[in-house]
Amino acid sequence: MTDETLNETVDEERRDFIHIAAGAAVAGGGAALVWPFVAQMLPALDTKAASSLEVPVTGIPEGGEIRVLIGGKPFFVRHRTAAEIEAARAAPESDLPDPETDQQRLIPLGDGTYKPEILIVSGSCTHLGCVPVGPGSNTGDYGGWYCPCHGSHYDTSGRIRKGPAPSNLPVPTYEYNADGSAVTISL
Repeated sequence: MTDETLNETVDEERRDFIHIAAGAAVAGGGAALVWPFVAQMLPALDTKAASSLEVPVTGIPEGGEIRVLIGGKPFFVRHRTAAEIEAARAAPESDLPDPETDQQRLIPLGDGTYKPEILIVSGSCTHLGCVPVGPGSNTGDYGGWYCPCHGSHYDTSGRIRKGPAPSNLPVPTYEYNADGSAVTISL
């Protein structure tokens, strides 16, 4: 051995940099290898597109209702009359099997105000999933929806009032557009 090899010093900063760079390369390679397996579990774009729908509400006449399917599930979008809103607000909570005020069943617009005339609920009876018939069909005791399968009666706010259904018609996730003329309902 020569004196030169014995006097050689180890550059610790350089060694640390090489270790960090090698570790980062291994981590990046591992992530690149794992990503296809994770990505295949995410929903497809066509599935995501089918899980929400924008519904214009300005064209629904007062007292009218439209029914939409999102991802194969029915939803009711109702333009309630002043009498229907008043009937929903006047119902004593003590009479409700699943107590909830009419206000709690509404989603605010972007500015925090409410449009009580627009009510959006799931169209599946909470008893066994049948699709209730809507207001104006001269069925049901509370002016709202009636499930002819087993006799559940819902009021004008979609709250269960009588029958075997255990809970109110669910309010889906939705939001109004900027001017309140349409809602986007999501699953």
